Amino acid sequence: MTIRTQESVSGFVASSPQLTQTEKGDARLYFRFGQEHFRREDDGSFTQLETTFHHLVMFGRSANHAHDRFRKGDNFIAEGYTRSVNYEREGQAVESEEFTARKIGHDTARTRYEVDRSPRRNGPEQAAPARDASAFTSPEPSRQATAAPAMGM
Repeated sequence: MTIRTQESVSGFVASSPQLTQTEKGDARLYFRFGQEHFRREDDGSFTQLETTFHHLVMFGRSANHAHDRFRKGDNFIAEGYTRSVNYEREGQAVESEEFTARKIGHDTARTRYEVDRSPRRNGPEQAAPARDASAFTSPEPSRQATAAPAMGM
């Protein structure tokens, strides 16, 4: 089976996350995010370049959860897709792009946190189904013969 991959983006939350509703009444999360850029120099050092800023949106229950957990300055990694958007700002038509996140989490390389593994409740009286971790077994790595025939004198 092939590995399913998606586009991803990482950065830091540059504006306060805003939770609004779409015309259909679904939750919509929006924030601007920044990405720091660096150039590797010939001597092995890095020079910081100009930070770029972009738009991120998220919809539905995931938007509500992300709004509860993210603040300005948080580092994140998100999975989703980029799309072109057109809007008007100060009477001018603007063409831009935004990242639509389907999943988002804090960047573990830059964030300290504790994990709460208690089951999330789906509704009153409903517990999340337990996962059976023993059902998965990791495949054994293939072992190839590496020993060369011995030569004697």
